[in-house]
Amino acid sequence: MKYTENISNRLNDLLEKTYDAEKGYKLAAEEAKAPYVKDFLKDKEKQRRAFGFELKSEIMEFGELPEKGGSLKGEMHRLWMKLKPLMTDDKTEKILEEVERGEKASLEEYNDILKNSEMRLPPSTERLLIQQRDAIQAALNTSRMYEELLS
Repeated sequence: MKYTENISNRLNDLLEKTYDAEKGYKLAAEEAKAPYVKDFLKDKEKQRRAFGFELKSEIMEFGELPEKGGSLKGEMHRLWMKLKPLMTDDKTEKILEEVERGEKASLEEYNDILKNSEMRLPPSTERLLIQQRDAIQAALNTSRMYEELLS
């Protein structure tokens, strides 16, 4: 597999997960009751949409085609997000727990790509991924803070 195709495949994996996160945040915002949490979730949905555009652009720079949709795993996670709050009175706290779980998985994916010594990323791609990873870490920190406020 050629270098650009290898990088594009990894970026497409991230793009697929970004689609999943965007849809997950949209669902979470619809279900959350606390206005400040709802606003946070809507903001993260918009952020992930922007991440998707950035990743698509980067993939096309490598001469490859970007993915068009999310994953089955992401769809299953959103279904779980719909069902889990039904089992408890506190939907918002459970939603934030799921956000945290998803963000941790995203961070692992970004860190795996950034630390992969076999695949040296071009500086522009590395900068983009670091910016997105750091924004995901900030979202995770905020989600944890809101979760603590609610508990």
